[in-house]
Amino acid sequence: MSPPDIVFGFGAHSGIDDIPELLRMAQQADRDGLDLFTLSDHPYIGGRLDAYAALGFILGRTQRIAGFANVTNLPTRPAPMLARTVTSLSALSEGRVVLGLGAGGLWDRITDMGVPRLSPGAAVDAFEEAIVLVKLLSGGGPPVTYQGTHYQVNKIEPAPVAAPPVWTGSVGPKSLAATGRVADGWIPGHAADWLSERYRTSRPIIDQAATSAGREPSEIRTVFNLPGRITERPLPATRDRDGRWIGGSTGQWVEELTGAVLEHGASGFTLFTAGHDAPDRTLLARWAQEIAPAVREAVAE
Repeated sequence: MSPPDIVFGFGAHSGIDDIPELLRMAQQADRDGLDLFTLSDHPYIGGRLDAYAALGFILGRTQRIAGFANVTNLPTRPAPMLARTVTSLSALSEGRVVLGLGAGGLWDRITDMGVPRLSPGAAVDAFEEAIVLVKLLSGGGPPVTYQGTHYQVNKIEPAPVAAPPVWTGSVGPKSLAATGRVADGWIPGHAADWLSERYRTSRPIIDQAATSAGREPSEIRTVFNLPGRITERPLPATRDRDGRWIGGSTGQWVEELTGAVLEHGASGFTLFTAGHDAPDRTLLARWAQEIAPAVREAVAE
């Protein structure tokens, strides 16, 4: 992937009580030139907005910014219907959708929704089948018959809309390999960054699986969820004792992110505050107006 192809986004509020602020921040980010906003998908929490209802609402009130669920709770959203949802959103928004996808994490809560529990291995198998099926049910062409272990469809017409990019939240080796075979991007789990042990040991699994499937590893972008604060003055250290990024001045952010792109293959960054909350509007404005343009300029040079 060419270095200039970098995306900058932010993690948005997803509470029902946060709707006015959610819309204001998304519209601000849209005006300021950010590439995407993300929402969590936890349908078993009554105080949270449904991720896909919120995506449709916000995309309808913005012009350029893309949206995605970071990441979609797949066990509660069957793949054939998910394909219809994301291709419809793509058509309505002129392509401003990314499909973030996970195998399912909080299984005790997922089963509270009446969804049968899957073993970790079966959940990953269903996850890979889902990605394949979403892509088969996109982009037009003849009716699709698919007989997988977890998903089966019979003579279903694909939507005449291209599938959105699929970015995963893969963590384990089996899931990482699936990402390499069939996905388009990867979001390292637990806010791991480009200097973390998680990234160093996980990304090679994706690359090897991609190569074995006849794909170029560079086809699968890495987009980092990045909590941190932006300070007026440089911090003595931009990482804590465990080596996790904590933030710094604009100059420190630009230096770190530029290095992440040029030296470690990063192709996107999604800003959260500490604890994975949504940033406030002041932080978001600085992210969009100061850091993102400076990183793009530094990389281009």
